[in-house]
Amino acid sequence: MDPELEAFIPFLPPLDMDDPVAARKIFAERAASAPAPDTSNMEVEDRTVPADPDVAVRIYRPHQAQGAIVWLHGGGGVFGDLDTEHPWATRIADLSGAVVISVDYRLAPEHRFPAALDDAYAVLTWTAEHAAELGVDPERIAVGGHSAGAAIAAAVSLRARDQQGPPIRFQLLNEPGLDDRPQTWSRQNFTDVPWMDSGKIATAWRHYLGSRPATPYAAAARAADLSGLPPAYIATAEFCPNRDEDIEYALRLLQAGVSVELHQWPGTFHGSQAILSAEVSQRQIAGITAALRRALAP
Repeated sequence: MDPELEAFIPFLPPLDMDDPVAARKIFAERAASAPAPDTSNMEVEDRTVPADPDVAVRIYRPHQAQGAIVWLHGGGGVFGDLDTEHPWATRIADLSGAVVISVDYRLAPEHRFPAALDDAYAVLTWTAEHAAELGVDPERIAVGGHSAGAAIAAAVSLRARDQQGPPIRFQLLNEPGLDDRPQTWSRQNFTDVPWMDSGKIATAWRHYLGSRPATPYAAAARAADLSGLPPAYIATAEFCPNRDEDIEYALRLLQAGVSVELHQWPGTFHGSQAILSAEVSQRQIAGITAALRRALAP
């Protein structure tokens, strides 16, 4: 474990995935206690995307932005919202120069798959249709997220390909949960790692799927054909249960002819980039935002 990260492990908040309401409360309180981010160099606007049901979004417009990313927060598909994601969305917009459309997708177990995917896809479609209003090039729209949000972003990419939906320039997948099946070494062995271990991930999948069998739009690793997908940036954490399925997905994308930038961050755990004082976290965030800036460049 990276020593700067290890020092913070005793102070991580408890996370009980068996009690989604409590998890949401703890996560929201933790986010609310953080200093408000500086948004002076961008416009921030709350909007509602017409859908069934409507989807709330928060739009971050840096000055002179030309590309955009539909951004999906983490939280196992169980917790997280526009407010808890506000510092991250601000940081991504600031460092990448992209318009960030942060999506308040529906959460499990109250709203199981495909609710979150439907919300994200509706926002992607709306973003493409309103590109001129947003001041972005419709050919420079990315999708991305962290953890469960990254999993939804991967599914959105598959669905857009299959349904000839809006063109996606790039998919940014940070520590995504891509496979409901606990088949990899990291899923089977990381049972006692910080913040998000294998047991919590299994619980999150149960909340997300309920009794429904997983499809590729729920768990992208189940897709047989990965050809024709957008170029990807995939980042993994060394002590994350999702690590091996993410690396395998990156390899499968490469074998399908999809360009991939893959980063495996040593000494890190799932979500540890939130510990901003650690040097490795700063490199992770810089890597994500630089990749997005490159992908959306003219």
